[in-house]
Order: sequence, then C-alpha cells, then structure tokens
Amino acid sequence: MAKCLVVFITSLMVLVFIAGCPPVESEPVEPVKTETLKLEPAETEPNKVEPDEVTPALSEPNQIEPDKVEPVYIKPDEITPEKACPELVPKVRSRRVESVEPEPNDVEPGRVEPNDVEPNDLKIKPAVSFHDKCADILKTFVDDKGMVDYKTLRRKRLNLKSLLQEFDNLDPNEYRTWANEDKIAFWLNAYNIQMLKIITDNYPIRSSRILRLYPGWGPNSILHIKGIWTDYKFLVMDEEFTLSEIDKRFFRKEFDDPRIFFAISSTSLSSPPLRNEPYYGHKLNEQLDDQARRFLSSPLAFRTDKEKRRVYLSSLFQSSSYGREFISKFAIDKKFKDQEPAIRAVLNFITNYVSRDKVSFLEVGNYSVKFMKYDWTINDGS
Repeated sequence: MAKCLVVFITSLMVLVFIAGCPPVESEPVEPVKTETLKLEPAETEPNKVEPDEVTPALSEPNQIEPDKVEPVYIKPDEITPEKACPELVPKVRSRRVESVEPEPNDVEPGRVEPNDVEPNDLKIKPAVSFHDKCADILKTFVDDKGMVDYKTLRRKRLNLKSLLQEFDNLDPNEYRTWANEDKIAFWLNAYNIQMLKIITDNYPIRSSRILRLYPGWGPNSILHIKGIWTDYKFLVMDEEFTLSEIDKRFFRKEFDDPRIFFAISSTSLSSPPLRNEPYYGHKLNEQLDDQARRFLSSPLAFRTDKEKRRVYLSSLFQSSSYGREFISKFAIDKKFKDQEPAIRAVLNFITNYVSRDKVSFLEVGNYSVKFMKYDWTINDGS
C-alpha cells in the first residue's frame, strides 16, 4: 500500500514539473539562399503541370491565372513566349506556309503586267466632240433616205466652207491621240462634206447634150462635173487632198474595213445612201453595219432572180471598183468555190447582211452573177 502511494505521488510530481516548464525553443534555421535562375524551356518548376494535365482554362496563353505564375525577370530583348512561361505556352507544330500564286486577274501592288493598262488609261476617254461639227448640216439638209435639199443648201455654201475649214484647223497632234474608230469617222465625214460642197458649187448641174446620150450620163448625172474626184482639192490638217487621194490612202489602205465603202457617198442614186448624221467613233461599228444593210436592201445594189437563176450586184462590187478590197477578209474557199476570188469574197460578205432566204439561195443555188449599171443621177431631194 505504501509502495503504491509512493508511485502515485511520484507520477503526480512529474506531471506538475512538466506543466510548469517553459516550451523548448527550436534552433533558428537559416534561410536558404536562392539565386534567380533563367528558366530554360526544358526545365520544370516544382508546380509545373505536365502537358497532358493542362486544363482547358489554362491551355490558352491569354487565360493564365496570375496567382499560379511566379514572376520571372527577363531582359526586354530576351522576352519570348517560350522564355516567359515555357510550361504554359502550348506546343504548336510549325507548318510550312506555301506561297499562294495570284489569280490571273490579281495584280500585285506596284507590279504592272505587260498587258496591264496604265493608271491614266483606266479613265474612259471622252467621246471626240469634233464629229458634232457636222451634225447640223447633215440633219438639216439630208433626209432619212439619203436625199439632199441641194437648192436650199446652195444658199448655205458659206456654212459648208466654214465647216471644211474646221477640218483644216484640227491639230494633227490631237488627231493622233484618237482611237482608230474616231479617225475613220473623221475621214468619212470629211469626204462626205467635201462631196456636198462640190455638188452645191456646181448645182444645178450643167450637162453636155452629147454626153447625155451615154448610159448613166443623164441630164442630172454627177459625171458632168469634170474632175469631181481628182481636181477639187481641199485642206485637211494643213495637207492638200482630193477625194480620190482620201479614198486610196485611207479607205483602201490604212483602215482595211470594206464596210467603209458603204459609208462614203457619191451623191447619186446607185450610191450608198448619205447618212443624215455624222459618223462617230463610239458607235462606228453599228453605223457601218447599218450602212451595209441599207445599201444591200436597195434593188440598185443587190437582188436575186430565182426563175432566171441570177444574182444581180451593184457595179461597186466589180474588181475594177471595190471588189478586190473584200478579198483579204472574205475570200474563204469553204463556199462559192466556183466563183473567182473577188466575187466569192463579195458573196461571203453579203450573206452577213441579207435575209435568210436570200442567203440560202446564194449558198446552195445554181446561178450566174451579173453586175448592174450604175445610176449616176444626183440624189436631189429639193
């Protein structure tokens, strides 16, 4: 009993002693000196998240939570996405970007292809206003059938003279800037206005009693005007011309378009009709086609006789006139092979401007070609 009491008292004293003792202080731990290290792409931080463990919210560069990224101080010129946060920059496989060839209609800036239009040429050139100078006389004195009021026009000869002076005053440098269509229109208008001037200067026509007896030389035939194509000279851009010289130099050589021959007028009944408007470059193609149709619609220019198996053509289509001028463009040998080149070319041309039934007759019919006599009677509508 006494021994148990001694053990109890001893245990109690130990407990009291322990409760009264101050807490044992641990020895201070020196902080570990760390050095700022550059993070190389291959190194990982303790909290680095493996690529497979990156959550969608942290996979985008702009969605990094700032609390989870330790500040890293890098020189400005060394800043790259990989050095800044290599563990958070998604690994992207580089792709080789193939050069894209420009489309045919694409033009690289500053580069001009051989067929490209210069910037100044992109502007649509204004219509040549010179042709309008002829509008008033043609509209006033020529009707829609090509007949001319020469009696009244004779009293306006000064107007014709002033108009022709405009052709002489034109600056050749300005003329050179025109499109080819405007140049054609210019010479067609010059030719036709000069022809009107010659007729009015000789109106009414004085004929020889002897020459009246010849076919085509009636009392009102323009053939009574001596040298009508070769002797009457006038100035164009300070250069002297006759009607014959204009015809040979421009209509037969330079411009090479047989439709032109239906736009120049000899001011006679068998001639292509004189148009009561000037020729214009911007609509020249339509005007020339219209002239061809109008001329070929006249029985004095073209007609067919199915019973006699004949095709009648204006003598304007003869080789001695304008017939040979059609060969270079229309003398194809697919059709009309039994005809000589000039007639074959003319027939090929005509099929573009006459009715379908006449075309069928020309292409498959068995016929002969005859040239009609030219009626040189003046186209007087006074």
